[in-house]
Amino acid sequence: MRKILFLLGAVLSYTASAQTNADRLEKLKAEVVKDLDNYYNTGQQINDMLFSFSELGFQEVETFTYLTDFLQKQGFTVQKGIAGMPTAWIATWGTGKPVIAIGSYVDCIPKASQKPGVAYHDPIVEGAPGHGEGHNSGQALNIIAAMALKKIMEREKIPGTLMLWPGVAEELVGAKAFYVRDGYFKNVDACIFTHVGNNLGVSYGDAGNNGLVSVRFTFEGQAANAAGAPWRGRSALDAVELMNIGWNFKREHLELTQRSHYVIDDGGDQPNVVPSKASVWYYFRERTYPDIKKLFETGVKIAEGAALMTDTKFTYEVLGSAWPGHFNKPMAEAMYRNMKQVGLPTWSAEDQLLAKATQIELKASKVEGLATKLDTIGLPTSAKPVMSMGRMTLTMAGGSDDIADISWSLPTVVLRYPSNIPDLPGHHWSNAISMATPIAHKGIVAGAKAEAMTVLDLLLQPELVKDSWEYYKTEQTKDLTYTPLAGPKDIPAIYLNKEIMTQHKPNLKKYYYNPAKYKTYLEQLGIQYPTLRPDQKEQVQKLGEKK
Repeated sequence: MRKILFLLGAVLSYTASAQTNADRLEKLKAEVVKDLDNYYNTGQQINDMLFSFSELGFQEVETFTYLTDFLQKQGFTVQKGIAGMPTAWIATWGTGKPVIAIGSYVDCIPKASQKPGVAYHDPIVEGAPGHGEGHNSGQALNIIAAMALKKIMEREKIPGTLMLWPGVAEELVGAKAFYVRDGYFKNVDACIFTHVGNNLGVSYGDAGNNGLVSVRFTFEGQAANAAGAPWRGRSALDAVELMNIGWNFKREHLELTQRSHYVIDDGGDQPNVVPSKASVWYYFRERTYPDIKKLFETGVKIAEGAALMTDTKFTYEVLGSAWPGHFNKPMAEAMYRNMKQVGLPTWSAEDQLLAKATQIELKASKVEGLATKLDTIGLPTSAKPVMSMGRMTLTMAGGSDDIADISWSLPTVVLRYPSNIPDLPGHHWSNAISMATPIAHKGIVAGAKAEAMTVLDLLLQPELVKDSWEYYKTEQTKDLTYTPLAGPKDIPAIYLNKEIMTQHKPNLKKYYYNPAKYKTYLEQLGIQYPTLRPDQKEQVQKLGEKK
């Protein structure tokens, strides 16, 4: 009888303790959600500052200085220039386990300069880069979430380490494989990554994205007078064009899942000189690591054939790579529960007006030729976040993201947050329209709340970390071992985009955000929010009448 009473007491004590811990967790979550509303202005300033820098991959110099200085002032220890990349860094705070990595992107898009809050094409600097995907917002989200968490962890004496880091040169898929290869995530327990979207969302498993390898093929021939003695030349440009012709004929006989594209980044000097050097830059995308390697090898064979036909020599250089992604189920489920509690921001009439006018301007009511009801445009108002799951072996999605290389190294999820306008082209000036407006600022706070709540789950529920690793080991990596597509001798292509930024930076600097003088970047630029043409106002008004 005594033994039974003892066991019953132990069970009751354990249950009471578990309930106490659960109550404490929920109380701290409620606190951090409420507290993050007070970080709105901080998130807005970080977001607007990065938007104004408009820096391309590997050239995120101003962004690097601003963010590392900011984090050092917040008490983080910053390690600079990691993995051979001058603009890459890791900032840590706290002690002990678990170590939770929190990352996001920082680079922008070529020729995507755009005034925020203006619902038509109006560049800040004509032809300059701009945040036409919204990578200026993720670090703002992560930093305010970390600041709110840091305050709670200090007061409650919660053990654990927060590790903030940037996805340098994501548009080039040029960094994360090197982070993994060089061991920067070796002792990390979990990773939360953030990516701009138009709703709250998270996924687990294989969501159907492609991996890729980015390769430049360089041909070398012999120069000659193109008019006087062309027979004495061997054209490297001919080799490039023949490679492209060969690849385009090969497309018919490739798997439906492949995506491949190229640009000729060096076509010679001038028409009257036979080009002695020329190069073409390819992205080879496929659904699995073996298929990516096979596609790459096919490209090398075609380059070899082009060189033989033109009596030139060729070399190739791997510029970046990414695996297809696979994300963690237990962490995604925890994130999803938190998203449902957070819900979407409350959009103002001005926010919706900007979104609808932009969608009409970009003809977003038609997607791939399929009609979409006009009354569905605008910013989403449903409080239900998106949760996707499962494995898709055949997909036409095509996209790639080198966060996948982190996901194959440790339990990882990607949090999508609502700071952009739905149904825009992507990698386009129009995707910058919302990214220094209240739409972005509100979405950042909503995402920070979901992220901070999930970090608290990881800090205070050791079983979540355990379950996440169990899924990683027994489900995700059971039959597949991660092998970086970047080889041991490959190095980051940190010279990329240097000439473009050298050209545009003097003009961009004139428009760098000054938060000491202006409350928002919209105010500094003198933009009335939102700015529409008269015909856009009429179109939105007609849309409202139809509804």
